[in-house]
Amino acid sequence: MNIKVMKFGGTSVATPEARMTSALRVISAKEQGFQPVVVVSAIGRRGAPYATDTLINVLKEIDPSVEPDARELDLMIACGEIMSAVIFAHTLKTLGHSAQAFRGGQAGIRTDGVYGNARIVGIHPVSLFNSIEKGAIPVVCGFQGVYVSGDGAPGGELTTLGRGGSDTSGAAIGAALKATAVEIFTDVDGVKTADPDAVPNASTLRKVTYDEVAEIAHLGAKVVHPRAAEIAMQYDIPLWVKNTFSDDEGTEIVKREKHPGRRATGVTHTGKLVYLQFDLSSAGTETERTELEARIYETMARYEINLFMLNLSPNSTGFAVPRAQYSTVADVLDGLVIPLKGKVFLFQIGRNASREVETQATLLESLGDVRRVVAELTEGCTMVSLVGHEFMQTPGLFFDVLSTLNDAQISVLQTSDSDFSLSVLIPESESNRAVRLLHDRFKLSLVS
Repeated sequence: MNIKVMKFGGTSVATPEARMTSALRVISAKEQGFQPVVVVSAIGRRGAPYATDTLINVLKEIDPSVEPDARELDLMIACGEIMSAVIFAHTLKTLGHSAQAFRGGQAGIRTDGVYGNARIVGIHPVSLFNSIEKGAIPVVCGFQGVYVSGDGAPGGELTTLGRGGSDTSGAAIGAALKATAVEIFTDVDGVKTADPDAVPNASTLRKVTYDEVAEIAHLGAKVVHPRAAEIAMQYDIPLWVKNTFSDDEGTEIVKREKHPGRRATGVTHTGKLVYLQFDLSSAGTETERTELEARIYETMARYEINLFMLNLSPNSTGFAVPRAQYSTVADVLDGLVIPLKGKVFLFQIGRNASREVETQATLLESLGDVRRVVAELTEGCTMVSLVGHEFMQTPGLFFDVLSTLNDAQISVLQTSDSDFSLSVLIPESESNRAVRLLHDRFKLSLVS
């Protein structure tokens, strides 16, 4: 079978006109000799009646002080993709083509059972193959699967894959069906060298590697979910990003060997960040410092906090967190008490102690040696990253980035790097200007 998986995002199914355009692309693929398998996101984005955020708010507005149960929340938001799949399948039928809608579980997607952020552990696409053999076009709900426990519970538990999970569904289904290609349709021409809102003349990259696009996605770009790129890379599936509403050829994502060479790929930026730098000098030994660091990062992992710009030094450690998650970080760490080998360490967020910290300090006085671990707080930040393949080892690169920003009087608060990126933490107000400056400095408008 010459199967092509075609995933359509929220804007590609948001209106009857958009759905018709998307459906005609599916029919065109079929007429070209492919067997299309469609994966759809929920209809529209925030504010639209059946968008994921809208469905979440339906529950939260009942009583904002009561957090919805994760299991019931997954059941609620999965309705968005279910409606989208049924409507898209019916649209294909009105155009004379047999089609069948499938929930993630009906398509054979099995997950690890983590509500709200499940991972796919296997796909058994028997129903999809049966549908294809009957001459139908399967239309699968993205973003969802089922967890089947070993106790024989009927039906399994519906779970969702986290934001961007429909991309992951598309790539995973492509791997399970041994598809010729996976095409992700969105409202931009492909993977850009920068966010068009910051750089209107940003070029469309015609070819990038899985490594590069995964790095771009991890660092803030929203075009492809990093898990989708990782799955496609693992199973060597050609992955494309295309625009539903134009005939642009889009971006092909390939293995590193198929697109070698040293190059700068793009400039990305995250959203709003808060940076915390923990002074660990109150820990008397290296063993104590290591233990405190481990406790900090273990706690952040337990609460599923996204960390950026990790920084380790002999007497401190630091990281940035999304502003939307900062309240959780403060609730967890401010006033945290860690007893360690006859000493008690009390964590404090910010130079001025909160009432909770002072109360804890008073209660702990009788225990003797109480030492504070103070985190210096820097708010109003964002991270801007230069991404490239084998480019980070270019002599003078770090100097070029810093001098470009320094000449523009943009403060660099912290830096970090990896094999595929160099990142700087800067004031949020300078985000777009920094992206434009680095985009120009490394001549990314000439990249294609």
